[in-house]
Amino acid sequence: MRLGVLDVGSNTVHLLVVDAHRGAHPTPMHDDRWAVRLAEHVGPDDVLSRVGEKALLQSVQEACDQAEKQGCDDFMALATSAIREARNGQDVLDRIRRSTGVELQVLTGEDEARLTFLAVRRWFGWSAGRLLVLDIGGGSLELAAGIDELPDVALSLPLGAGRMTRRFLPDALAGGRPDLAALAELDEHATALLEPAVEKLRAAGPPDLVAATSKTFRTLARLTGAAPSSAGIRTPRELSLTGLDQLVRFVSRIESGALAELPGVSANRAHQVPAGATVAAASMRLLDVPFVRICPWALREGVILRRLDSLGGA
Repeated sequence: MRLGVLDVGSNTVHLLVVDAHRGAHPTPMHDDRWAVRLAEHVGPDDVLSRVGEKALLQSVQEACDQAEKQGCDDFMALATSAIREARNGQDVLDRIRRSTGVELQVLTGEDEARLTFLAVRRWFGWSAGRLLVLDIGGGSLELAAGIDELPDVALSLPLGAGRMTRRFLPDALAGGRPDLAALAELDEHATALLEPAVEKLRAAGPPDLVAATSKTFRTLARLTGAAPSSAGIRTPRELSLTGLDQLVRFVSRIESGALAELPGVSANRAHQVPAGATVAAASMRLLDVPFVRICPWALREGVILRRLDSLGGA
C-alpha cells in the first residue's frame, strides 16, 4: 500500500510518501518540503499569527493535492511543538480541518520520543542492544532509552535549535555572527535543563548504542566530516563530541549567512546551526557520550511503522 505522512514541525511542513506493507521495508516514493518556519510566527503572547496560519493552510492544501496525485491509500497528518504550544493551536487546526479535510494529530513530546525511538530500533535492529536516542528538532529535544521497541524512558525538553536561536542568538537569526556570551548562556541553560533528564536516562542502564537523528544532527555530522547524502542512506555516519566541540568554536566565528554556503547546510536552517551544535554538545557531554551514530529514520518513519504494525493487528 502507499502511505503518506504529513509532519508539521517548527521549521518545515514535510510530506513523505512510501510504499510498504507490514513486515516490509518502507520504500520512499515522494518527498516534499515547505519551509514555513511556523515557530517564528508564534509571538510573545504564544499566539500563532494569521500570516503563519495562512502559510500553514497553503502548505497543508498543497500536501493534500500532492498526496492525492501520488495515489496514497492512507494519509496521516501530525503536528509537533509549534502547534501544541500555541495558545490558539487547536483553533487553527479546526479551521484547517474545515478548509482541507485534514485532521492534524498533535503529538506530545513524549510521543515524539517514543515514535522516533521505534524508528531507530527498527533501523539498527535487536543487535544494537540497549539504545539511547537523541533528536533535536526546531522546538524541542527528545531523548529516549530502552532495550525494547518501546523505550523505558521518553523525555522531551524545550531545547530545540530554532527555539534556542530565537531566545539566545538573535544576531544569528538575522544572518550575523552569534554572540559568544550568549552561546555560553545557552550552554548553561541547556545544562540546567538536561541534568535531571540525564539522571532518568542513566537509571535505565548504560546504552550499547547511542544514536542521533533528524535534520540538526545530520547537518552537524556533515559539517564535521560525515559522508554527504549522495553517498546513500545506508552509508554509516557518526558525530563525535571532539568534532562537535571544534564545530561550536568554528560556528561562533562565522555569520550564519556564510554557513548557508557550506555543504550540507540548508539556507533556511543555517541560522540554527550554532544553537543546535551547542545543545548537541551539552547533551553528549552530560551523557558522557564520545560519539553518536546517525540514523536516517526518525519521527515520520516511526509513524509509518506504527501504522503498518496496526494493520496486522499488532
